[in-house]
Amino acid sequence: MKEIKYKSTDIPSLAEKRGRMSFDITIRTNESAEIVRLWIPYPVSNKNQNIENVTITGNYDYNGIYREGTYGNMILYAEWNKPEGFPNLNLSFDVWRTEIFLKNFPDDEGEIPIEMEEFLQPTNLAPTTGIVKEVADEVTKGRITILSKATAIYDYVVEHGERDPNLNFCGTGDVCVLLQNLRGKCVDFSSVFVALSRTAGVPAREILGTRISKNGDITGAYHCRAEFYLPNYGWVPVDPSDVAKLMLNENLNINDSKVIEARDYFFGAQTETYIDLSTGRDVVLNPMQEEGPLNYFIYPYAEINGVSLNFVSQEYLKYIVTFQEK
Repeated sequence: MKEIKYKSTDIPSLAEKRGRMSFDITIRTNESAEIVRLWIPYPVSNKNQNIENVTITGNYDYNGIYREGTYGNMILYAEWNKPEGFPNLNLSFDVWRTEIFLKNFPDDEGEIPIEMEEFLQPTNLAPTTGIVKEVADEVTKGRITILSKATAIYDYVVEHGERDPNLNFCGTGDVCVLLQNLRGKCVDFSSVFVALSRTAGVPAREILGTRISKNGDITGAYHCRAEFYLPNYGWVPVDPSDVAKLMLNENLNINDSKVIEARDYFFGAQTETYIDLSTGRDVVLNPMQEEGPLNYFIYPYAEINGVSLNFVSQEYLKYIVTFQEK
């Protein structure tokens, strides 16, 4: 039987991480602020993480937990009417995260379930036509199975991607631009993987969250990985961005043994030092925001009198994310 790349029948002892995480948000306003609205990704438990002991505090007039309709993301929403001081909110919770290791791929894939159809659709910055289709067709040429296509696409992103250390956020995920020069950060690498996969008939999605690899201030640790759906098996994690990050941080080439090891690991595995927050692109929040759909929903999002605040500069929307291991 032909050997399947990245497959492993080993069952390792899965690592775990426990701690308390906090999102502390302050919105700088003035006397012209009639209504201030804030949306934050609200983490939920899944088979890889457990969320408990949630506390929500602040000087808001109203807050509530809502479910966004397209992707099912949970959202913490808060509202202030004619605030007298700076609006503030704190979301804190305990998290218990487990390493993901899914590499014992089945020999028989079966058919793609009908409910996976939504994960084959294009999004605004990740189309399935034009240059995206050209590259997807070339990369997956001669590949028939879902696994072989996903493997080829992952290898393409790893081999062509270069991390851009000058970006001060996770990237835009503008796939048509990136396919001309695959230089960016985690959203960029994951978006290219997802767009090429969907174009090739492989259900895929971005998973947005944050790293919890150290204690203290982790505001700059937001991260995006990807997953593809393998019939008769389930969702398989991939993270070509972390391979590129290793190469940049340690000045390694693609043939270095550490890079080869990371490349193998991040197809079908994800460390315990990561927490899922949301998924999806072109996100319409709930309650609906005044401005258009969000490219993706990972950072706090706020509007004053219907005008959004810049989450990158943090001039008016200030947020600090912290983690303390237990």
